[in-house]
Amino acid sequence: MAYHSFLLEPISCHAWNKDRTQIALCPNNHDVHIYKKEGNGWTKTQVLKEHNGQVTGIDWAPESNRIVTCGTDRNAYVWTLKGDVWKPTLVILRINRAARCVKWSPKENKFAVGSGSRLISVCYFEQENDWWVCKHIKKPIRSTILCLDWHPNNILLAAGSCDFKCRIFSAYIKEVEEKPAPTPWGSKMPFGEVMFESTGTAGWVHGVCFSESGNRVAWASHDSTVAVAEGGKTAVITSLSSETLPLLCVTFITENSLVAAGHDCYPALFVYDGEKGTLTFGGKLDVPKQSAQKGLTARERFQNLDKKATSDTKEAVLESLHKNSISQISILQGGKAKCAKFCTTGMDGGMAIWDVKCFLLLCASICNKSCL
Repeated sequence: MAYHSFLLEPISCHAWNKDRTQIALCPNNHDVHIYKKEGNGWTKTQVLKEHNGQVTGIDWAPESNRIVTCGTDRNAYVWTLKGDVWKPTLVILRINRAARCVKWSPKENKFAVGSGSRLISVCYFEQENDWWVCKHIKKPIRSTILCLDWHPNNILLAAGSCDFKCRIFSAYIKEVEEKPAPTPWGSKMPFGEVMFESTGTAGWVHGVCFSESGNRVAWASHDSTVAVAEGGKTAVITSLSSETLPLLCVTFITENSLVAAGHDCYPALFVYDGEKGTLTFGGKLDVPKQSAQKGLTARERFQNLDKKATSDTKEAVLESLHKNSISQISILQGGKAKCAKFCTTGMDGGMAIWDVKCFLLLCASICNKSCL
């Protein structure tokens, strides 16, 4: 694993370009900073200034090389690189609350924005009028949308919200795409159709992710629960209540294994067994090094009594790589089917890159090879 410290401020969201040589991130304010990899370090090359509210979501389309951002100013911008300058195009979302998350579709012909207006704006480009327009998915959403992820077929859209639900909607737009083929989640897919709605979790859904095949969807909620649903005539839901602090993000790294992270400041592995219908905790990815214990002198003991009202020799030291909550996970190499590396950013202003190959081999021996 490798750790890079960018800022003193928290990193609220990030996105990578196609070849992973540049990263766009928000330092918890109105701007988006773009860093370019040079040797073993990173150099800031651009600052995108257009939002007048905090940037809450960033996504970088790999093929078209366009960046989409959204923020608490209730707007979204599509950024296009012209020469060496990023030019913004305003997208009117028609919402009256803050935008919370944004995600390009796999074919990059549309993107979705979740907001506090209890709706999802699905935006696509209208060639005739040369602007971005949007359609709204409203029912049965009853609270703020916190996370989004697209199905590989470019039609289905998973969303997690503050009403404790993970849902899968149809985002089929006949103006820009052909009629979709049937999926395990259903065959009739008019725009806004609810294909799946979760049950059993009792917390805000902070993170949601489809598997590489699209037959499974996973989500992490504020009650420290990780859940997986498998598509079919009746979707099968498997959940696991962990002993961790609430998780904020989750992603598939193979068809049978997930990585989730949050307020515990380290990523953790979860293994799903479809045949048995079980979800198990695979272990922590961040194993701290053992540090030598140092004894206190009499002077230091009396100083502790004076400052902390205790003479306890043990001090709370966070031994994980991240020193604050992890806010986002993104796949760096290998994709969701066979991830080789993934990236985490957090409230400590740093980014960590994790190599998971050796860790999965270790977990395979523990989990009877079900995570590979």
